[in-house]
This record gives sequence, C-alpha cells and structure tokens, in this order.
Amino acid sequence: MIESGRPRLRRRYGRGTLVRLSPIMLTVVIASLAYATPPEMAFSRLLPAAPALAAAMWPVLPTVLLGTVCLCLMIGLGFVFPDLGTWWTAAGIIAVTVAAAYGSHLRLKRERTLLQVRLVADAAQQVVLSPMPRRFGNVEIEALYLAAAAEARIGGDFYEVVDTPFGIRLLIGDVRGKGLPAVGAAAAIVNAFREAAYGEADLVDIARRMDASSARYNAAFPSDEPMERFATALLAEIPHEGQRIVILNCGHPPPLLLGDGRLRVLESMTPSPLLSLAELIGDHYNVDTFEFAAGDLLLLYTDGIAEARARDGEFFPLVAWMGRQPTTPPGELLSALHRDLLQYSRGRLDDDVAALAVRLRHP
Repeated sequence: MIESGRPRLRRRYGRGTLVRLSPIMLTVVIASLAYATPPEMAFSRLLPAAPALAAAMWPVLPTVLLGTVCLCLMIGLGFVFPDLGTWWTAAGIIAVTVAAAYGSHLRLKRERTLLQVRLVADAAQQVVLSPMPRRFGNVEIEALYLAAAAEARIGGDFYEVVDTPFGIRLLIGDVRGKGLPAVGAAAAIVNAFREAAYGEADLVDIARRMDASSARYNAAFPSDEPMERFATALLAEIPHEGQRIVILNCGHPPPLLLGDGRLRVLESMTPSPLLSLAELIGDHYNVDTFEFAAGDLLLLYTDGIAEARARDGEFFPLVAWMGRQPTTPPGELLSALHRDLLQYSRGRLDDDVAALAVRLRHP
C-alpha cells in the first residue's frame, strides 16, 4: 500500500506546482501571442490577467514583481508595435497589479485567521476526544471520528474510555446542534463522565451527574434554536473479569455485538431519558446486562453512521454490514467501516461520525 501511494503523491505535487506556476505560464503565452500576431489582434491587452491570477495563490511581493514584468513586457511591445496603445494597457496593468497586491494581502490575512481557528479546533478536539490507550488489560478498543465538514475538525459527537476500579467504562454520545456550542456541551458531558467514572460505583449516578453538568452548561449558554439542546449518550461498563457488559442507554442508537457467528442488537428494555431532559421527564434510568464473551466484537456508534445516505437517499445498512464482518481486531473493523461508509456516501457525510470498537481478548 505504501508503494501504491507514492505515485499519487508525486502526481498531486506535480499538479500543485503547475497551478502555482500558471501566472508565469499565462504571461509567457500572452506575450508570445502579442509578439507573433498582428497588432490588430491586441493580445497584449490580456497581460493584466496574469497578476490578477497570481493574487489568488501568490504572496504580495511576487504578485507585484509579476505585474512589473508584465509592465516591462508591454513597454517593450510598444517599441516593436508603435500603434499598440501601450500606455492604456500599461495603466491597466498598474491598476490591476495594485488591486491584486491588496487582494493577495487580504487572502493571506484570512488564511492566517483560518489557521488559528484550526489550531483552536485541534485544541478543542484534544479536550473532548483525548487520545486513549488501545488496550486496557484484556480489552482492545479502537476509536473512529469523522467530521461532516473537514474544516470543522470536530463537532457534537463525543466518546471516552477510562479504566476504573469498577471496570472499563465507556461513553459515546451526540449533542444535538452544530458548531462551538455543541462542542462546549460535549466537553461538559465528557468532563463530568471523566470525574464521575472514577468515584461512582453505579452507572445511574454517573448518568445523573452527566445530566446535571449538561443542564448547567445549557443554562449558562442557552441555545439560539427554538428547540432545547440535548444529547443522546450510552454508558457501558466491562468488569475486569469480563464475560458481561452493563449498558445504560440515554436515547442513543443500540450497540451491535458480533460473536459466535451471529449478530445481536443490544436494545435496552426500558430507555433512559436523554441528557438535559431528566428534569422534564424524570430521571428514571435503566441498566441492562448482556453477555460479553472472549472474542466477541462490540460496536458503539453515533447516528451519523446509520443515517449516512447514498446518492439515492438510502441509509447505510449498518446492521447488515456488521453481520457480514468477521470478528477481526477493532482497528481492522473500523478501517473497513471508514472505507465502506465513505464509498457508500460518495465521501459526502451529512453528520459527524464517531464509533468505538471493543473486543474482549482470550485470556
């Protein structure tokens, strides 16, 4: 795979170089046509296009230098063809070069601002989606995160895994909404989970603390949308001795468990309230216990996966897809999911995607 990627890298680099050199190539072509054709065709009047094009990809100084070169070429052509209207075109070159230099300055300023925004987004991602070990004892875990917009880097989906005295505890969820408010709400929930997971023996108490943290954040930073901001979440606990998994589901898509050649959808008997809604509908949380044997493969995911659409509008058949997968290591499962999801949606995701793949190793 490494070898097959190198030619593509060289081709991309070659195309990028040609694009960056296109203002020079355009200058040469226009000047050659102006010199080789009759003056009546007036190709020289196209010379201002070269610095205008340079402003879209070059810094200020090279743009001004190219405009100066075009001005000198125009003056030289004026000596060869006295009736070419040199001074009108020269004035146009000067005006376009000044405007192009200013446009280049504004573009670079916006690019620097965008870079700072991306750095802030990366820092926010480290807070909400902190790096985690791939293995906790005999439990293997891998994570996948895809933002619907590549520029966003992070959205309202979140996950976390911690090793506590009570077992391996996992969290995955999705905040309703977009942008920085959704990221802030996700951070409030994840931080509450990180603190409560070590001190609370019961998943119900963790869920209550997460709900309280989410409600406080929403009260401090109200949503501008007509509907209240809420979040779905799923808590899971794998005891250190394994053989079972405890799940508390707050309105989140149910996990998928693959083992012994069959697929099980781990539906909760009684759904628990979504985060931030317990005060309205009651904090009656329900915990379910399922068998989780060595070799079983568990997939936790957000609705961005199940609701990914093909061009014809059909949803990604996640349950059927999972049923066809072998019980591979978690990293291989998520790599296949990443590949097939992007292929199915033609690379156009309508929502953020987060997933955790968990496998209990044989002792």
